[in-house]
Amino acid sequence: MKVRIKFAKYGVMKYIGHLDIMRYFQKSMRRAGVDIAYTSGFSPHQIMSFASPLGVGVESWGEYFDIELNSGTAREVKDALNRVMVPGMEIISVVGLPQGVKNAMASIAAASYRVTMKEGFINEINQTDRIDEFLAQDKITIIKQTKKNEIEFDLKPHIFEFSYDGTFRMLIDASSAGNIKPMAVMEEYARFCNEEITASKYQIIRDEIYTVDENGKYVSLESVGEEF
Repeated sequence: MKVRIKFAKYGVMKYIGHLDIMRYFQKSMRRAGVDIAYTSGFSPHQIMSFASPLGVGVESWGEYFDIELNSGTAREVKDALNRVMVPGMEIISVVGLPQGVKNAMASIAAASYRVTMKEGFINEINQTDRIDEFLAQDKITIIKQTKKNEIEFDLKPHIFEFSYDGTFRMLIDASSAGNIKPMAVMEEYARFCNEEITASKYQIIRDEIYTVDENGKYVSLESVGEEF
């Protein structure tokens, strides 16, 4: 059975890189006694694939990875894993995937973020009015680094939502075709406001990762799963 697991990463664990998180869960599966399927061949490994990697220092309440399970129920897997989680890691849900559902990485269309600015940053600007002006631009051009060179890239069509209510909130393109970073949006917004942004002035939280359903609506990656 194909299974999708949603987890949170916060506290000191937000400073652990993606490769180490992958290794962490491989070991957690063994410690928890989860009956995960392995590949065949000379060097079998757990069948496990992660969704979009999270940047170091970014907290998240909507991380995902898929596994293949030989036996067990959603409740058993969730409880067993949570018993071996370290502080800063938490299993939120476990769901079974229907036949034909793409894996987590291939399913991604968008991601939502919160960005909290520390005291003293853009504190004299009416952010709501400035965001309206920012989004009203014909283009929001950045220089994007590819494997081979640098290209001009228009952020505007990849920013689906952007608002401020004491916290900056955004829904942005996280697909393989776009895949923009929340910091790129904040840097351009700060530049538009004639402000300067540095890593010491913000905290980013990823709230959720979305796919697109048959009606063209954004739905969370867990919502396509089923209880088992």
